Amino acid sequence: MNRRDLLKLITAATGAAFVGTNPLAYELRPDVPLADTGFTKDDVAFLNEVGEVIIPRTDTPGAKDSNVGQIMAVLVADCYPSVLRKTFRDGMKKLDAEATSEFGKVFLLLDKTQRHSLVSRLDEEAREYNHKMGLWSVASQLPNQRREASQAPVPHYFSLFKQLTLFGFFTSKEGGTKVLRYVPVPGKYDGNIEYKKGQKAWAT
Repeated sequence: MNRRDLLKLITAATGAAFVGTNPLAYELRPDVPLADTGFTKDDVAFLNEVGEVIIPRTDTPGAKDSNVGQIMAVLVADCYPSVLRKTFRDGMKKLDAEATSEFGKVFLLLDKTQRHSLVSRLDEEAREYNHKMGLWSVASQLPNQRREASQAPVPHYFSLFKQLTLFGFFTSKEGGTKVLRYVPVPGKYDGNIEYKKGQKAWAT
């Protein structure tokens, strides 16, 4: 993962949460019914597995621990314009087609090494495609940046998977409190805290 892109996303995601909502704490919202998103339980399971390759569980939670597939379904339904919804949906089929072409089986049947290999290749392919189209930092942008009437080029589908995985995870309870440093009731602002190598980024 590109560290610079990740830090930009964390800043944007947590900054937006701070400015746009309750400034003293995250607000936990009730789950959106899956039926309202147009996705199925199988779709969510598929997206959770894709997300887990991007953010695997280590000594801290991974994408599946935050049920990032469900978060992605809600964000696609609520935040993406129609052209990105179609790109995302088509991308789910393309990812399976890529897996079948490269390994002879669909994505969910790949082992851990095969999944990592495929996702790494697609990440590089997406980066090159987006740069060629004049798009930069798609994966680190907020998911509601594009307007319905926009005529801008459409990013590579894998960048949308990555964008929603990162945004969904780092704005979830697991990502925001167990992976980032989280202080439920922060004190005064101190913009000059010494950084020690290996420290986590701040959620608040």
